[in-house]
Amino acid sequence: MGRPVSTRRRSASRTRSRGQRVRGASEQVAIQIQHAIQADDMAPGDFLGREEDLAKDFGVSRPTLREALRILASGNLVRANKGPGGGIFVAHTADQGMSVSLSNAIAMMLETGSATLEELLDARLLLEAPLAGLAAYNADDEAKVRLRAAVEAEAAADQEDAEVLGAADAEIHRTVAAASGNRMLQALTGWVFEVLQPQLVAKIHGTVVHSAVIEQHQALLRAIERGDSARAERAMKDHLLYLRDVLRMVEERG
Repeated sequence: MGRPVSTRRRSASRTRSRGQRVRGASEQVAIQIQHAIQADDMAPGDFLGREEDLAKDFGVSRPTLREALRILASGNLVRANKGPGGGIFVAHTADQGMSVSLSNAIAMMLETGSATLEELLDARLLLEAPLAGLAAYNADDEAKVRLRAAVEAEAAADQEDAEVLGAADAEIHRTVAAASGNRMLQALTGWVFEVLQPQLVAKIHGTVVHSAVIEQHQALLRAIERGDSARAERAMKDHLLYLRDVLRMVEERG
């Protein structure tokens, strides 16, 4: 079991940016709990406490505390476990929680037809091309080694194995996003791998030329290894535009 929130909760609870709007006691407590999690550098799986203890620590009623926890749970930030050893636990960090929430919303949009694969690819293009440029500027040696390993693994994979190729492709793009050094932008791309990528791979696998994809990823790798932001952005853009063209061709045939 993880550690409980320390007494720094009380000081964190007083931290509020000037002009911040809080619409009620439950929202205020939710913000205080999140401040406390960050102040104590808590990680997913860490124990926050039991409901009754949290209500006492924050000086609020149980109903107010429950509503605050509901707000945090809706953002995928905390979870409640029942039974022996139960209580309230950290579910995700703030950026992870945002990524999960966004992925869930986009999955629903795709399932209900309020968004299309092509629209998601266009959005991906706007996010990932700048990320590639940032990766070329910020990537350290460890990130470059991971990226090279991912590109080489893709090149060595069986071209008929859609699952392995999809996993290799996702690893390349996740590594680029992480190498960018921008956690907010990285979190905003989580839906690409959770929602878009599985459906896109399934749809275009029989049409996409994998040797072309490998060449595109190799060009991206070279640009990032050389620290060439402009070429990295161009390589990522070319790659995603190619995928969009293949998707259009498949849908026109279908």
